[in-house]
Amino acid sequence: MEVVTRMVADRPVVIFSRTTCCMSHTIKTLISGFGANPTVYELDELQDGQQVESELQQMGCKPSVPAVFIGQKLIGGPNQIMTLQVKNQLVPLLIRAGAIWI
Repeated sequence: MEVVTRMVADRPVVIFSRTTCCMSHTIKTLISGFGANPTVYELDELQDGQQVESELQQMGCKPSVPAVFIGQKLIGGPNQIMTLQVKNQLVPLLIRAGAIWI
């Protein structure tokens, strides 16, 4: 888990994604739409992408992408992010993490 931990350190929002994943695109668009500038790691473009994916799965991400970290905490995948959005809890979480300032 140390590779993933290093990758999310000191970043308000990190999204692990694949360039061909439509749900990853949706989540990136949603979060960016609030004015956040997430750090995005495309696993299919990373040299150690398989190792990162393995670590994400060990952390409980199934499927492994999209996996969203806000404030260095694993929030989860699209179901968790959309649930937060429907409950009007996503924006406050992004604000607390320092990802947006509105």
